[in-house]
Amino acid sequence: MKKSVLVAVLVITCSLFMLQTGFAGVEWTLKKQLDIEASPRDIVLTPDGQWMIALVKGKVLIYSTVDNKIISRIPVDAAFDKLSYSVADNTLLVASRSGRAVKIIQLEKVYTFSLADLPFKGLEDAPVTVAIFSDYQ
Repeated sequence: MKKSVLVAVLVITCSLFMLQTGFAGVEWTLKKQLDIEASPRDIVLTPDGQWMIALVKGKVLIYSTVDNKIISRIPVDAAFDKLSYSVADNTLLVASRSGRAVKIIQLEKVYTFSLADLPFKGLEDAPVTVAIFSDYQ
């Protein structure tokens, strides 16, 4: 009796290990398609999803994923073939394996807004600088 119970437990245990695990499928939806003006050598997406940065021969293209258009072109040597983006200081690293060079490019967001029909003091076309203190305590 004990031997048959032991054999039954052993058979059940072995059959549990032999069961195949099920693999889950993946559902996907095309979120957006951006047409790039040249064949990309490398592509990075900023963590906030606002910019897609593509390295093509001779330039870096910065696309606005919100507006679906190129917002900036940065000329680089045609030998550059690798991109990396640093979130910490909003820096783009462009590297060339064959030329053994790295360019470090600081990116800054530029905001435009209309001042039409707003009251002003001083010259109408005077330059304005807005300073943002992110470490204010």
